[in-house]
Amino acid sequence: MVQVHTAEMNGYMVGLLVPLVCTLLVRNTKRGKKRGVRADVGGEPGYAIRNSRFPSPVKSAWEGISTLAELFEYTCRKHSDKPLLGTRTLIARETEVTADGRSFEKLHLGEYEWLTYGKTFESVCNFAAGLIQLGHSRNERAAIFADTREEWFIALQACFRRNITVVTIYASLGEEALAHSLNEVPPPPTTEVTTVICGQKEMKKLVDISGQLDTVKRIICMDDEYSSNASLVESRWTVTSFAPVEKLGRENPADADLPLSTDVAVIMYTSGSTGMPKGVMMTHGNVLATVSAVMTVVPGLVTGSKDVYLAYLPLAHILELAAENIIAAIGCRIGYGSPLTLTDTSNKIKGGTKGDASVLAPTLMAAVPAILDRVRDGVRKKVDAKGGLSKKLFNFAYNRRLSAINGNWLGAWGPERILWDLLVFRKVRAILGGRIRFILSGGAPLSGDTQRFINICLGAPIGQGYGLTETCAGGTFTEYDDTSVGRVGAPLPCSFIKLIDWPEGGYLISDHPMPRGEIVIGGPNVTVGYFKNEGKTSEVYKVDEKGMRWFYSGDIGQFHEDGCLEIIDRKKDIVKLQHGEYVSLGKVEAVLIASPYVDNIMLHADPFNSYCVALVVASEPALRDWAVKQGISFSDFADLCQREETIKEVHRSLVEAVALPLVSHGPILQEAKKARLEKFEIPAKIKLLSEPWTPESGLVTAALKLKREVIRKTFSEDLAKLYSS
Repeated sequence: MVQVHTAEMNGYMVGLLVPLVCTLLVRNTKRGKKRGVRADVGGEPGYAIRNSRFPSPVKSAWEGISTLAELFEYTCRKHSDKPLLGTRTLIARETEVTADGRSFEKLHLGEYEWLTYGKTFESVCNFAAGLIQLGHSRNERAAIFADTREEWFIALQACFRRNITVVTIYASLGEEALAHSLNEVPPPPTTEVTTVICGQKEMKKLVDISGQLDTVKRIICMDDEYSSNASLVESRWTVTSFAPVEKLGRENPADADLPLSTDVAVIMYTSGSTGMPKGVMMTHGNVLATVSAVMTVVPGLVTGSKDVYLAYLPLAHILELAAENIIAAIGCRIGYGSPLTLTDTSNKIKGGTKGDASVLAPTLMAAVPAILDRVRDGVRKKVDAKGGLSKKLFNFAYNRRLSAINGNWLGAWGPERILWDLLVFRKVRAILGGRIRFILSGGAPLSGDTQRFINICLGAPIGQGYGLTETCAGGTFTEYDDTSVGRVGAPLPCSFIKLIDWPEGGYLISDHPMPRGEIVIGGPNVTVGYFKNEGKTSEVYKVDEKGMRWFYSGDIGQFHEDGCLEIIDRKKDIVKLQHGEYVSLGKVEAVLIASPYVDNIMLHADPFNSYCVALVVASEPALRDWAVKQGISFSDFADLCQREETIKEVHRSLVEAVALPLVSHGPILQEAKKARLEKFEIPAKIKLLSEPWTPESGLVTAALKLKREVIRKTFSEDLAKLYSS
């Protein structure tokens, strides 16, 4: 009996120790892994790093393919019978009126209907031939001005097939920026757009600025039914819808006029966060380099996989454009949705019906941090609303998994992890369809709190990338097995990342323990410059003695020992106060937005004053809950935001946020560092705003970045009052 008992105990010990030893070995391996290594490069002296797996920059992952047009034809012929593009059927469109008289459109959407690779290629060829029949020549440019949808992708590939440069324009762009993008002033017009491909909603915007568009001759509406205001529009332009152009091309086929690698594929207008958008010229080779590089770092991204990608970000943003070209290149499916129909509770989804993610059940998606923040906040609000045992169970499960992810071998591993996934996190994962295996995040810094929340609740790694429009989104990318937070990974295989000294800001490559400086990106993904803006191009683009093209980002970074990059500041965000103190606006905002009362925030620093102020977009649910608990009566949310006690409460929460760890509410990161802000960095006074900042309002970009100058001008009187009161 004793021997049997001893054998059983030994078995239990082995069963316990083996997983622990394996875990420790894996952790030590990850810690010692070199993800980026020193590189010998030309140009301005600095501290340069390359991807550890690739001694030279990757240009194409496909032998003999050097353009996006060649890549698309290759993949369509290879995967002809597989589904590629999916769009949901519209069952009903309804208008709901709230008690206060406001109207909201609600959609009842059905299942996805799919176009195969073969049928998509037919549509591309037909649309390309149709453009010729309409009179569009290869030396003219076409603009795509619409929300993300399958016609957007088809139009893009059709233009590539005829070597037509595409000007991409955000659907949310205001009239001034729209006119600037299509027809810059002073003359001569710089984009020379003769054909605009748009949706019905965007067509109305074109009508409003029709008198400012000197070169536009043709409008192609993606919707079959459109209100063209015939007397005004058709007298100026030839107007047709998408399907007739395809039909025209089908009846009059034309051979392809394929581009070269050095031909400009896209003139992509930047989001315009610091002023009017600039047109970035991207060659086919530039975009292909990024597509090829990302192929090597996303786990399991191989030809023939059964991945499904949820497309809802603006295709006018390089992150989405590159992502969709990657998915198409490997033979997988792209299902289209929108931010307003993404989940079952999204604003435009009719109550009781399913959102895009629930119906599609994607395995891959790209996201900007603001979207992931909303997923996190939505889940937390539901957990807090339930309260009681449900909330305690969620927090316990979260902290157990968090302990494991942070490297504690006593955290929830193995069977316990499976248990919590089934009992607690399965319902959270159902929000995005339940099958997400990898999320690509870009466009802005992702908070450590949100990254950990997504890792645990969705059970998926996040590849946080760093890149710019000027580098075709190529720069750095975190590898799937890198569980650290706050970093943006090692250089992509298409890029060199170099830090150079910025003495004025106090950032030097000789700094210890980590070299710091301005981030400069070099490689085949670096674009050729700004369209007809040689002054700005020569200011931020440089070519070294080896022929390598470098882009000076204006961002400040530091390299970790394993070769991964961390973004720590931005040159344009640094303001010197009256007594010489430097304030980094972005850094401070990233800390203060942790307050549960804050939906968005812009810090304002004035060199003629010794303190900062802030404009705070208030979180309506959180403030309403607070007011109810305090017994404060108010007529509407705008009234609540004006009350002195409300302003004091929000300001108190901002001061408190400075002293909190990375997670300001909900489960706490046990090893989180304290936010280190000086007294002069904390806003002395704030203005509460009740209306959210949206791309439609023109106060944030399509990627939800602050348009500081626009916000400053819009609220100039409020800012002046904060300093004078």
